[in-house]
Amino acid sequence: MEARKRLLIVAHAPSPNTLKLREAADQGAHHEDIESVEVKVLAPLDAGPDDVLACDAIILGTTENLGYMSGALKDFFDRSYYPCLEKTQGLPFAYYIRAGHDGTGTKRAIESITTGLRWKLIQEPLICRGEYREEFEDQCRELGMYVAASLDAGLV
Repeated sequence: MEARKRLLIVAHAPSPNTLKLREAADQGAHHEDIESVEVKVLAPLDAGPDDVLACDAIILGTTENLGYMSGALKDFFDRSYYPCLEKTQGLPFAYYIRAGHDGTGTKRAIESITTGLRWKLIQEPLICRGEYREEFEDQCRELGMYVAASLDAGLV
């Protein structure tokens, strides 16, 4: 039997709607056709370098705060960057942003940090812009399913 792959979801969820997005990504990753992926979901303040070092792929989720990622996700990166720098190069990742505006500054910040880490973006960023819409949940569910299915199939 093949070893199970590990998907880590680190997502900031300070509101009921952002919690729905994190739960949707988790639901997608647990799709019934995905057999060999173990999913761990953590808030950024509860996640750290050991969690990153133990995973095979990661999904990040954040709100747009003053044109930047959430302070909680930034804190996660601050604590994880150097312990992971040389050990996680090529780590497959994807992310979503819950943006009240355009998400541009948040996207740029995440790209800057993950480029420094040399992580491998495996899907275009999902930016949920403007007023909250239920379709954001479907998009996050698809994101979770895509990443977990890619791990399950050995594509990443």
